[in-house]
Amino acid sequence: MHNQLILLPVLIQVLLTIALYVSLNIAKVRAAKAGHVNEQRRGLHDDAWPDYVLKINNCIRNQFEVPVLFYVLAISFAVIDAVNLLVLILSWLFVFSRLAHAYVHTGSNYVPVRRKIFTFSVIIVLMMTLILASSLWQS
Repeated sequence: MHNQLILLPVLIQVLLTIALYVSLNIAKVRAAKAGHVNEQRRGLHDDAWPDYVLKINNCIRNQFEVPVLFYVLAISFAVIDAVNLLVLILSWLFVFSRLAHAYVHTGSNYVPVRRKIFTFSVIIVLMMTLILASSLWQS
């Protein structure tokens, strides 16, 4: 199996983060034009922004939490030549869960659903970690 295939879900995860940054910029411009921003607090305080901006901003912060572990795992699998079908399936499931998480987070932000999606993504990272550990142990 081609180890580079694991970089496709990594690329999608990176593109998700970039898309969120673009969305944040659009939302901030819209909020500023609408007068929804406390100009005196905007530089240092999140509460200066309306909720629709904060949802996107918080979602971006989430992209630098569990996804960072995914990046490390994916690159590690590629480096040690341990990419297989199961690892690829888990990688894609992780990315799809992150897309779903971002959709809920920036949309309804319904926490019970968001928590379930988040937990699913953490379980996937845990499974990938165990597979990587096993691969390292066997080599």
